[in-house]
Amino acid sequence: MANLGFGMMRLPLLDENDFTSVDYEQVNQMVDLFMEAGFNHFDTAYIYHEGVGELAFKKSVVERYPRDSFKIATKLPLFVISEESQLEPLFSEQLKNCGVEYFDYFMLHNVSGFTETAWKNVDLYSFIQKKKEEGYIKHIGLSTHGNAEFLEEILFEHPELEFVLLQINYLDWEDEAIESKKCLEVAKKYNLPVMVMEPYKGGFLADVPKEAEKIMKEYNPNKSVVSWAMRFVANLEDVCVVLTGASSLEQLEENIQEFKNADPLNDNELKILEEVSEIINSNITVDCTKCRYCVDSCSEDIDIAKLFDLYNKHKMLDKDDWTQHGNAYLNYSKLPSVGIASDCIECEVCIEECPQGINIPEVLKDVAKTFETEVYGFTD
Repeated sequence: MANLGFGMMRLPLLDENDFTSVDYEQVNQMVDLFMEAGFNHFDTAYIYHEGVGELAFKKSVVERYPRDSFKIATKLPLFVISEESQLEPLFSEQLKNCGVEYFDYFMLHNVSGFTETAWKNVDLYSFIQKKKEEGYIKHIGLSTHGNAEFLEEILFEHPELEFVLLQINYLDWEDEAIESKKCLEVAKKYNLPVMVMEPYKGGFLADVPKEAEKIMKEYNPNKSVVSWAMRFVANLEDVCVVLTGASSLEQLEENIQEFKNADPLNDNELKILEEVSEIINSNITVDCTKCRYCVDSCSEDIDIAKLFDLYNKHKMLDKDDWTQHGNAYLNYSKLPSVGIASDCIECEVCIEECPQGINIPEVLKDVAKTFETEVYGFTD
């Protein structure tokens, strides 16, 4: 069974509108609870909490516990890197931010289409390998939201990597964009241990549709909705750490208890999760069945069915930023000779082809607004 990690991405705040206003009194209590429960793996990043995430780790863990009592994982912020001269100062800043002399686990953060300026133009892999050789890093790896093919290419080209951090949960397990199951299989092929992020999909799997919750409770009234999600990831083969984020002491206490009681799912429960996933996926914004008739008729080569699928899932999560489906949209937009939502010329041929009668050009405007403006701010 995997170990439990404390993901420090969504810490409690003193002001809900100011992500730098970390409630250190409560975070300290959470850290104490986590350590007393027998766990010691903490995960943070340079960009968390608008730049104070690593400092929060320093204040609540490093300044209160001996170095040999915990393990720290953090990530190189590829989002801000465009040239090699930035690497050394950034890394030194991160060591200072965290208040440590070395990192137990160090990752390239979100290797994807969104960060390609960094990983295509700067030799990041040689840099982190060098820092490992110098003793500043114990284990090097990466986090990614890319699909299985993308992950395969990276791991094939970089055998020096020692682990990967992947988004895995039961809803994304068979998802065609995220491909959690396939990504796990790729990591296994390269004999790499996997750390899991988003086991609750940003809290979404803790608040499933009532119809789905009813099915779960009818099968086992003593198990919470959260427990199903935790049990799914905690018992996956080749998973070494499951990161659990929490925004309150109560949430962390629940997560710890669910992890400690995470007995394996049986075949009936796995089938129920398949049904639950179908229910969740049915709560969508656009009634697209992915027949792809519209795709064949599109003069601008827009994969309308794919974009609608990403859009539906993004809307269902009610997030405006940093979602897997946003990354998937961006990765898609980088492909050669493909049209994106804003390329629609409103010829309306697709409407004629759609069995569901969807006003496709109008929905594509919303897709463009969501992914190209609100999420990533496309300029072309």
